[in-house]
Amino acid sequence: MASDDVLTTGRRIRHLRTARGLTLDALGAQVGVTSSMLSLVENGRREPRLTLLRELASALGVTLDELVDPEPPTRRAGLEIELEQAQRSSAFLRLGLPQVRPNRSLPTPVLEQLVGLHTELARREREAIATPEEARRANTALRLARQARDNHFPELEVLAERMVREAGYTSGALTHRTVWRMAERLGLEIRHVDDLPRSTRTVTDLENGRIYLPPASTPGGHGLRSLALQAMAHRVLEHGEPTSYEAFLRQRMETTYFASAALVPQSAAVEFLAARKRQRELAIEDFRDAFGVTHKAAAQRFTSLATHHLDIRVHFLRINEDGSIYRAYANDGLPLPVDVTGAIEGQVVCRRWGVREALSRRDHATESYQYTDTPAGTFWCSTQPGVAPTGRFALAVGVPFSSAKWFRGRETQVRRRSTCPDEACCRRPDAEAAARWEQRSWPSARIHQHVFAPLPSGRFPGVDAAEMYAFLDRHAQHPGA
Repeated sequence: MASDDVLTTGRRIRHLRTARGLTLDALGAQVGVTSSMLSLVENGRREPRLTLLRELASALGVTLDELVDPEPPTRRAGLEIELEQAQRSSAFLRLGLPQVRPNRSLPTPVLEQLVGLHTELARREREAIATPEEARRANTALRLARQARDNHFPELEVLAERMVREAGYTSGALTHRTVWRMAERLGLEIRHVDDLPRSTRTVTDLENGRIYLPPASTPGGHGLRSLALQAMAHRVLEHGEPTSYEAFLRQRMETTYFASAALVPQSAAVEFLAARKRQRELAIEDFRDAFGVTHKAAAQRFTSLATHHLDIRVHFLRINEDGSIYRAYANDGLPLPVDVTGAIEGQVVCRRWGVREALSRRDHATESYQYTDTPAGTFWCSTQPGVAPTGRFALAVGVPFSSAKWFRGRETQVRRRSTCPDEACCRRPDAEAAARWEQRSWPSARIHQHVFAPLPSGRFPGVDAAEMYAFLDRHAQHPGA
């Protein structure tokens, strides 16, 4: 029994005992325990055995289910439980203040005020940790946890596969109609609107069973299907309000993974990839086209299947046009650049790596290939440049030299040598150019404004609650709009 449940059960026992006019001694005598033991149980400081719970239920004239009901017996009892829980939190204990016993002599208005103050203290504690440093640490911990399990989550794979099959999926790309049927089976209706709050990607109206999506997707992409699936995932995975930035990031990872596993179902994907491996013709562009998703989605999905099902260790990189990492994953030993916290986002990759050299390519239609010798060994990669609203970017999927034999492009003659993080590799300027210009130039550096922006906080980080509730009210009043 969880500590919160123990406390609620104790309060219910006290409520039933006092309602029947029994003292601790009287009830203790009936069930064969001392009054001090019963007091510990009522105060949530001792978890009662199942046999004692049955005896207490019998003595108090209720069923066992009624006795262990997780809902507090009264509003007053609920407030008492909230106060005790708050006074056990690390945020309160760090203050070194005396605890207030929520006994019957404490007036209800005072109890309400204390609970309200503790709720505000907890809210401010959550906001205080929503710093860039805290977010980077949480994101790094999540990335390392994914790496430790080879980016494979069997429970999400099974759930996504079952849902798409039940909705009629057989093979190939997941159709919009199948996604719509998945929503219908959950009692949800998908609606497209052109007035979504700017701070949201989707909004789900739980009361009326509606998922609101934007009116259009990226041409040729999988945007609407993915957004709808991610919105469904919150419902299917029974997500609650995130209590920390780490919880928010974990929920985002789970919903994204579920959507990816639904768009590219495991059984069909593994069958396709295993056949291509036997033919030594693995290619992300073929995987992408077979399931009708974007190159990025196919590359990231490949990382969740390659090691677990194909016994291939792999890395994935998406970098911005300045060479900085936007997203990356590696379980194959590729030495990703990290900062002092272990974070990789924003770190600049070596100019010799294939993903960096892809930025100079004009051809965005096909993949290119490269071997790169690094201090950690030789890696092969396929790269794909692209253009997004935020600027140019490049994607790479790579493997150690020994696994290149399974991939199309293994015969490439392009080979580079990288000694990063040694600055002499690509960070140090040409000595002659430095000597000529060091005292004769002054650059005006471009500022990354996001460095100064605080992380979004609140119930759902980044969401403008006022704008979202106004949106829901508007559509609830005009359901046919």
